[in-house]
Amino acid sequence: MTAVERPVALRVLVVDDQELVRAGFRLILERAGFEVVGEAADGLEAIEQVAQLAPDVVLMDVRMPHLDGIEATRRILAIAGGGPRIIALTTFDLDEYVYGVIRAGASGYLLKDVSPDGLVRAVRAVAVGETMLAPAVLGRMLRQYVSRPPENAVLPAELAALSEREAEVARLVARGLTNADIAGRLFLSEATVKTYVSRLLTKFGLRDRVQIAVLAYESGLVRVGEADQ
Repeated sequence: MTAVERPVALRVLVVDDQELVRAGFRLILERAGFEVVGEAADGLEAIEQVAQLAPDVVLMDVRMPHLDGIEATRRILAIAGGGPRIIALTTFDLDEYVYGVIRAGASGYLLKDVSPDGLVRAVRAVAVGETMLAPAVLGRMLRQYVSRPPENAVLPAELAALSEREAEVARLVARGLTNADIAGRLFLSEATVKTYVSRLLTKFGLRDRVQIAVLAYESGLVRVGEADQ
């Protein structure tokens, strides 16, 4: 009789300069069945721990001594290729640090007073490729902090070369629409929309939908105010 294999637990690294915060998150995650493979107190330790422990998800404090979460996220994703997924942790909602860490490649962010259930849902979501950033939050963040081109700027060649359908999908992703929403808007199947999104990620070397939105704003593919229409 073959033994039933138990599912492999998601591996999580907790990064925060406050020991009490790390201990609290560890307790919540372990009770939910995750494997907390390590803890780090600053960005430099986080980079070392990622290299040694290969976590699936990193909870990354944004403001830390020695090396902050923005630069740590940038370095980790530069050397780690396709993983891990990173969730930024912050005390302050929608400040420039949050935008910085999203721009660096984080898949979303959580406030440190997140509920235990909210934390568990977030880790599970980003582990399968989703993002933890509500469309309304994304829109406000990009409008406030993104570096936008002049109104008469010409699109970069890579974006100008997109097909009309690819450009439409990119604009709708930037407006915060889900695949189902985009499918309904463009009269396509969700599978087709997913293919277009994957193609955009591959073409521009991006990790997730948030980065598509950032690119769309920064390039001028989406203008200020269009994301609210």
